[in-house]
Amino acid sequence: QWETLAYLRALGFPVTEHIARFDTIEEVIAYCEAWIEKRDTLPFEADGMVVKVNDLRVAAQLGVVGKAPRGAIAFKFPAREATTKVLDIRVNVGRTGVLTPYAVLEPVQIGGVTVRKATLHNFEDLARKDVRVGDTVILKRAGDVIPYIVGPIKDLRDGDEVPYTPPDRCPSCGEPVFRPPDEVAVYCINAACPAQLVRRIAYFASRGAMEIETLGERTAALLVEKGLVRDVADLYTLTKEDLLQLEGFADKKAENLLAAIEASKDRPLERLLTGLGIRYVGGVVAEILARHFGSVDALAQASQEELEQIEGIGPRIAQAVVQWFRRPRHREIIEKLRRAGVRLTAERPVEEGPKPLEGFTFVITGTLSRPRDEIAALIERHGGRVTGSVSRRTSYLIVGESPGGTKYRRAQELGIPMIGEAELMAMLEGR
Repeated sequence: QWETLAYLRALGFPVTEHIARFDTIEEVIAYCEAWIEKRDTLPFEADGMVVKVNDLRVAAQLGVVGKAPRGAIAFKFPAREATTKVLDIRVNVGRTGVLTPYAVLEPVQIGGVTVRKATLHNFEDLARKDVRVGDTVILKRAGDVIPYIVGPIKDLRDGDEVPYTPPDRCPSCGEPVFRPPDEVAVYCINAACPAQLVRRIAYFASRGAMEIETLGERTAALLVEKGLVRDVADLYTLTKEDLLQLEGFADKKAENLLAAIEASKDRPLERLLTGLGIRYVGGVVAEILARHFGSVDALAQASQEELEQIEGIGPRIAQAVVQWFRRPRHREIIEKLRRAGVRLTAERPVEEGPKPLEGFTFVITGTLSRPRDEIAALIERHGGRVTGSVSRRTSYLIVGESPGGTKYRRAQELGIPMIGEAELMAMLEGR
């Protein structure tokens, strides 16, 4: 690492003069701690330092956990602090209906950024900290990025501060709110709530879901405000005349949005399942469900017990899926999508041939000769399944270079057979 940086500097690349090399971890810690006081002398903002193993071969052998290399670790500086006044406490309604309180603040500078709002996380945390409108509070930026309130300075109170009472109705639609007994979150469960609808539409159109270009939160808000959409399926009935009513829309912009909506009809099933906004169903879970059931109709008929049998689907996800499809309003959305021509089935491979991996479940760790998703697709084309973690249901752990320690150790504990890429190819050929 040290020699690489020296070489890059010699080639003319900008390399900071503050890098240093030490023989002991105690020296490393002392150097990092010294920079806590000196951070403001840097000509750029910094929230910490990175400590790396110098030997690149050792760093590679240490492997990674998720996306984090074991050969490097961050030393974070203490979060910057400031004091300011709470001007108001308001509530944001998310796309899943969660009500999140936030503070409107007297503008204050922290680390070169002007902060005007800060999350209060949830009503339970707000009550525990006893933050009131009019309080002088201590404000921090977590990781020098996300502003949050540490708590009020109670000694500065003069009696004019107003304690906050959580709403019993949604601030957007006025419907009663609901708090599940095992959660701290408070929900608006009205499917027609305008605040939720705007965020649901923007999420449905996002890149990880149906990828409808130019349809962001601002356009979604305009569509809801004009009464042009009541749910995500209404996007597919929009006309050019509808869009021309919206502020900022002319012929070309309207045509582009309509073309993007039309193109989204043929997105893969997992993208649609992601976009529907079923609680706990993100991209990874949506892929598992699409692969297992193959269609929205089959998934809608699944019981909680059946869902829980699928690897990667726990009781909480299973319950959320069943409850979502049980609601008449949601079944109506599926029917509207069907009538609009949106694809509700998974794309099946065209080629039909031998399935030598049928009945086998694989987990991949380490670096292979091809990208991991390419290897996974190859396994699935030949009848196998690929999951993200080792369990008793795993048939084989495919081990590449610099394997992750967690999967490797778990496979050893459970006695799961480990194979390399060559053995996998032999299995594909039926050997």
